[in-house]
Amino acid sequence: MKKLLIALAAVLVTAATYGQGQVNFANRVGSGGSILNAPVTIQGTTDGPGPDYSAQLFLVGANSSLTPLTPVSTFNKAGTGSGAISSQFWAPQTVTIAGHFAGESLNFRVQAWKTSLGTYDQAKASNGGFGSSADFSAVLGGAAQDPNTPPSTPSNLVNLKSFTVLPVPEPSVIALGVLGASALLLRRRK
Repeated sequence: MKKLLIALAAVLVTAATYGQGQVNFANRVGSGGSILNAPVTIQGTTDGPGPDYSAQLFLVGANSSLTPLTPVSTFNKAGTGSGAISSQFWAPQTVTIAGHFAGESLNFRVQAWKTSLGTYDQAKASNGGFGSSADFSAVLGGAAQDPNTPPSTPSNLVNLKSFTVLPVPEPSVIALGVLGASALLLRRRK
């Protein structure tokens, strides 16, 4: 009985992953970014967001609806020396897109946000620490629909373009703004 359950579980896992399209969720691919080089920077600087920021790939559907794809990735630390990876790039990961097959073209969007602010939407509500790519298309790699066709490697997001994230407002700037508004209100009352 145990052997039968193990065999059934193996068949279900194989069936679940069969025919799933895949992409290489990375914004830098190839030696020196020869295949893809789409750095993410903090607006107004050449600095990358760094390890305090997350990036996530979304499938863009009808009416611009977004379906989050996992896993979420974090940006690299700023490195030094030969071969160092900049903080403008996130750690690459393979993302499987359930229900879609190799060779299929889909539309995607990447969102990045300061991890300590919670989610992308929470970062957006705080008016800083978030950014989003323009929508772009990619042809899926990965397992083929035809069992006689050998699987290919995950495809790269070659149409992804660089984008920026808004800086997180400094608490001192917010405090000065509140202080200035309070002074104006007091002055107006007199």
